Amino acid sequence: MQPNVLNQPLSHQFSFLLLLGLAVACVSWTITHEEIFREPREFCKDKSQNCKPLYQRKFFYLFTCEYCFSHYVAALFLFLTHFKMLYQGWRGFLISEFALVWIANVYMGAFNRLRLEIKAENLSIAEQTNATNHGGNFLPVSTTTRDEIQRKRAF
Repeated sequence: MQPNVLNQPLSHQFSFLLLLGLAVACVSWTITHEEIFREPREFCKDKSQNCKPLYQRKFFYLFTCEYCFSHYVAALFLFLTHFKMLYQGWRGFLISEFALVWIANVYMGAFNRLRLEIKAENLSIAEQTNATNHGGNFLPVSTTTRDEIQRKRAF
């Protein structure tokens, strides 16, 4: 039996996937990384390491891992929006679940990389300011090239 193909154009499905992926990434990242959820996350981290039954450890671990948590957030968004890709029925939901998780994790990876680069640049500026104030060596921030920042990150 052949599965029924969706009537929506692929471009519409893909654009909806990109937008839903942004929402899934935002919710997953906020709960697993941001300060506003620090206390519940620390509680879950402690429980994921100290509970005796395996199922309890795994349950609490999912709130500390953005990849794990994004599966459940994606399932929730699929339930709320009834978004399907390529096929009607359960096949469309299954394909959209994994595609949505993948897109959300690409967004979260890019966001994490951007945050690391900003932090590295801020550390470089702080080092230069510290050297200027204490060492007498004046290095204007504008003369520091991106290659120098990357070399410092490598060490």
